[in-house]
Amino acid sequence: MKRLLLASLLLCLVPGVITAQTPGSLDPNETWVLPNRDRVNEGTVTIISAPVGGVTSILMSDLARVVDNDQVRVLQVIGKGPVQNVVDILDLKSIDMGAVVSDVPEFYKLQYRLPDIGSRLRYIAKLYDNEIHIVAPTSIKTVSDLADKKVMAPKDVGFYAAKSIFTRLNIKCTFDVQTDDTLALQKVVNGEADAWIVSTGKVMPIARNLKNEDGRLHLVSIPYDTRVQDIYFPSTFSSDEYPNLIPKGQKVETLAASTLLITYNWPEKSDRYRRVAKFIDAFFSKIRLTSSISRHAIPNGERRALLLRYRDGSVSKPLRIGSICTNARPRRSPLLTRKNSSSS
Repeated sequence: MKRLLLASLLLCLVPGVITAQTPGSLDPNETWVLPNRDRVNEGTVTIISAPVGGVTSILMSDLARVVDNDQVRVLQVIGKGPVQNVVDILDLKSIDMGAVVSDVPEFYKLQYRLPDIGSRLRYIAKLYDNEIHIVAPTSIKTVSDLADKKVMAPKDVGFYAAKSIFTRLNIKCTFDVQTDDTLALQKVVNGEADAWIVSTGKVMPIARNLKNEDGRLHLVSIPYDTRVQDIYFPSTFSSDEYPNLIPKGQKVETLAASTLLITYNWPEKSDRYRRVAKFIDAFFSKIRLTSSISRHAIPNGERRALLLRYRDGSVSKPLRIGSICTNARPRRSPLLTRKNSSSS
């Protein structure tokens, strides 16, 4: 069931269908030859993902397997989370790309006083949606009820979203950011804290498997608010997704952001730029693109979405990658094209 879910997630990178991978021409009856070292390095890229067991790390493993061919190889590096991934993409010499949630630039603006870290990054594709999960006693009806409460917001998987949302909604509370996600939730179960918040794709195993026979805990509603509309879009949880935390037949409002595949803003003629460009060609060759992409974050003005490199006969056109998105309002727009003339 989990593998089927992840396959569906991979198909939803953009609307389309991933084509079958052509097997290599290795003959088991012949002597095999080691590949050329320079060629292997030219086609190898690294993607930093997230802790083992989460949606991102498993999806990246599937992505690497789908994209792999004679020209491109993807190496996944297990990361700590989207905030640290930004640092690793910017500073680690061995990292080409990474998974970053679209509300992380807002967190860097608030917590690090860096107003435009997104200008140093480039957006390749949306991977999936990250929903904001808040688990608390049923006495906490909505996110506004967390004013003056103690909220467990694990640094790598929850605090960046909590900081952005609570700041925008002017909710003052006490955050515990040092405790990891599992122990943080246990503190809420034990009554040592008032709520637990994480940002992740649903369905989250830790929350789904939480024992809650007495119904004391539930998923807290986060009503959509115009104060967050440039970062988040509305989403819901259902009782089918979390039967232990939502009464049967009911839904709970929440917010969501986009998990994006991001790269550094490499100079156009650099070796790293060419390697990422080769990966993008392989990545999108596996997907049959449609004319319009829904539920992508649309940047304003010069913050354009990805314009794919395309080939017109034997002429190779340069890759152009849009800036990281900070406007998360869902609209419909032809973000990704493979036409015979470039867009702007």
